[in-house]
Amino acid sequence: MAPLSRRRVLTTTGGFALSTAVAGSFWQTVLSAPAALTVGSRYGPVGAPDSNGLRLPAGFIGRVVARSGDPVGPTSFRWHRAPDGGGCFARRDGGWIYVSNAEIGSGDGGVSAIAFDADGTIADSYAVLTGTSRNCAGGVTPWGTWLSCEENGASGRVWECDPQTPGQGVQRPLLGSFNHEAAAVDPATGAVYLTEDRPDGRLYRFTPHTPGDLSAGSLQAAMLTGDPATGPAAVTWRDTGTDGPDRSAATATFDGGEGAWIHDDDLLFTTKGDRRVWEFDLRSDRLAVLHDCIAAPEAPLDAVDNIVVHDRTGDIFVAEDGGNMELCTIERSAGGERRVGTFLRIDGQDGSEITGPAFTPDGERLLVSSQRGTDGRGITYEIFGPFRRPAIRSGASGRYAPARRVGSGGG
Repeated sequence: MAPLSRRRVLTTTGGFALSTAVAGSFWQTVLSAPAALTVGSRYGPVGAPDSNGLRLPAGFIGRVVARSGDPVGPTSFRWHRAPDGGGCFARRDGGWIYVSNAEIGSGDGGVSAIAFDADGTIADSYAVLTGTSRNCAGGVTPWGTWLSCEENGASGRVWECDPQTPGQGVQRPLLGSFNHEAAAVDPATGAVYLTEDRPDGRLYRFTPHTPGDLSAGSLQAAMLTGDPATGPAAVTWRDTGTDGPDRSAATATFDGGEGAWIHDDDLLFTTKGDRRVWEFDLRSDRLAVLHDCIAAPEAPLDAVDNIVVHDRTGDIFVAEDGGNMELCTIERSAGGERRVGTFLRIDGQDGSEITGPAFTPDGERLLVSSQRGTDGRGITYEIFGPFRRPAIRSGASGRYAPARRVGSGGG
């Protein structure tokens, strides 16, 4: 592990200032009454499949940017197998970087990156983590690094990676040892929320002593008062160990924790066992079920996995875990209405799953993968088109701080 003194701690004033804004109108509606459900996306229905099997709404186009085993663009770097969780970062020259986990066991996993110029041209591709196992999901940090999470049983760890340059990530053992899935960082406080992909999984929170520095802090697991399926439940936290999963009877069970994302003071996460999308108000410590696939069989979203939010609209994009290979949307209005629709479907890849959805920093492009493609090899796509402009914002939140570099030493 790299010496901690080599890392610059975030000092930007206000980078983690606690928001004092009141909860947004949507959350207030969730607390007062069940939200109405409308089936169908504002983007309209998906069209006929293109040459790559992509079915998209009118006005959108897709392209393949990487295939497992093949060189990426003009580079000699070969894309990894089993692409899973992904994230996007701004480049210092105006382009962007997409990072992708490799969900491969036996020490053959890791993280790869594709660097794009401002016009979308592929400029470079390289590894930022190697030698790890079953890197599943993860999360972007406000200071510009990628947290890659190992879904590797009770020995799974979190690795912090610098997406800007080839290198090797740094293990962050204080974020716990368990069957990690995703990580999401609260930009107002620096706290890291972590999901666990187990039927008896827990929701965890790591609170750093210094926001932006994951080398010191405390790990806790969530406890609930009330039933979030029938109304908002109060969340409190209990200290837990870092050398194994929490199984205290006092902590709450979440059935198969999957993707996680923070937007406007809300933590959104999914659980595949009970096929739910959850919303946790980070300021009031109240948790509710935002969408229940089982309770709403009429909606196209019928399984849940990775999740990302389109920042400028607040639209939620949820990847299905298998099923009919769809990326679905949950769109919300100030009146509490929820619209659940299909944004993307991939034909001819029934043995695969949708993974790694991530928006470029300007919100104009979506990167997403099919983990096993048509022949067992993963395919990473870029989707470009008229993504919606802001309609409402549900509340204020801390702003992301400028990118910084993470130490390049190995774990």
